[in-house]
Amino acid sequence: MTTTEPEPPQTTQPTQPPRRRGLSVRARITASVALLVTLALAGAGLIVYAVELGRVDAATTREMEQELDEFARLRQEGINPETRAPYDVESLLLTFLRRNVPDDDELLVAWVDGRPRAHFPEDPLVSTPRFRSAVAGLVRDGGTTYLDTADGEVRITGQPVRQDSATGTTEGALLVVSYLEEDRAELGSTMRTYAIVAGLSALLVTLVAAWQSGRLLAPLTRLRQATGAVSATDLSARLPESGNDDISALTSNFNDMLARLEQAFSDQRQFLDDAGHELRTPLTIIGGHLELLDESDPADVEQTRRLALDEVDRMSRLVGDLILLAKHDRPDFLTLEEVDVDTLTEDILAKASALADRDWHLDEATARTWRLDPQRITQAMLQLCDNAAGHTEPGDRIAVGSATVDGALRLWVRDTGPGVPAEDRERIFERFARGVDPGSGDRPGLGLGLAIVAAIAGAHGGTVGVDDPGASGLEDPGGARFTITLPAREEGPTWPAS
Repeated sequence: MTTTEPEPPQTTQPTQPPRRRGLSVRARITASVALLVTLALAGAGLIVYAVELGRVDAATTREMEQELDEFARLRQEGINPETRAPYDVESLLLTFLRRNVPDDDELLVAWVDGRPRAHFPEDPLVSTPRFRSAVAGLVRDGGTTYLDTADGEVRITGQPVRQDSATGTTEGALLVVSYLEEDRAELGSTMRTYAIVAGLSALLVTLVAAWQSGRLLAPLTRLRQATGAVSATDLSARLPESGNDDISALTSNFNDMLARLEQAFSDQRQFLDDAGHELRTPLTIIGGHLELLDESDPADVEQTRRLALDEVDRMSRLVGDLILLAKHDRPDFLTLEEVDVDTLTEDILAKASALADRDWHLDEATARTWRLDPQRITQAMLQLCDNAAGHTEPGDRIAVGSATVDGALRLWVRDTGPGVPAEDRERIFERFARGVDPGSGDRPGLGLGLAIVAAIAGAHGGTVGVDDPGASGLEDPGGARFTITLPAREEGPTWPAS
């Protein structure tokens, strides 16, 4: 009987759903501008239409009131100049129609004893039942009413007239009919013209908004493309900087951020490469001796123990130096303060004198205050002193000094050793680069001391270099003179706590 082992369940990696993309910022800005402009123009058009419509109605009212006022003055005259007799209702109305010429949109009607006696101009509306029904109340009581006709809405205002005589009572009325459609049609034509102009204006503003927003957002588009191109292995993308607005400032900040990230990744890779390369040797040495260790031989165990501890100490010092180099470009790497340079120089000399049996000497110390990190500068100078002690013999002179030259602070350590060949004066400040003593061969060391000095000087915005002390006119020519040059420094940015 054969059994088969169950296949392990297949696991699927969760897939992240594709990110949905909505309207672009440019499209949203353009749509917002188009909407706001359209609403503004439409609101302005409605306000203008309401105001103008009220003005048209007010003008119609004034025209009708003018006709009624003229009719009232005629009634006050009382005597018909043609017959030299008082006006009766019919003659009064007919005389008024003969004397007054209505406007193009007006109709005057003389209404006597329940029917239209005369009207001017001729209009079939007067004889329609709807008109007669609409004016029945106006003839008796006066007032105003509106009537929808085939030619549009009309406004009818009536002024009743009544005369009592021995023969009976005569009733009549003056009817003023105004056609509102003509003036309203002119207003409608004007508003249609406004709508066309407003629509073209809104279209023009929208196109300008689209062009302008695209121009203003072009740096953001390039920023989006650059962020898409950035990866853990390529941080070299940079954006062109132009202008002095907020987006240009954002572009500059983004480029600075990329530069910091690129430097951070570079330092990280450098740290990992250096640590992996330099730690492999002591680990190999320790592992090899432990494999060959004879546990029954106390002497062999003691020798292997001492060797292992020595290699562990060397690894610990190596890791500390590598960490220091990895942190040198961080703003919190330095703690700046105002320091008396002469006191600092004398303290460095006092500490260095305990490094080795040498003729320690002070060249000079400038009586100036300088903004720097005294602990880091002391660390760098002692490293140079230790380096000088390693390349000299007991009794040889090693001198320390400081001075201000051309607005910069210079601190130096010089010795009377074999010096540094001209072809090695740049290389020795690189990591794991070790100079060769012509008399004794390769000097043991990690090759990080001068790199740390260069890192400390660079963190201060300065430089470090080496030359022949005799070139500076100092006594005891020969050997090497290492000089740290620090420019004047103001308060810099702070690094967030980690």
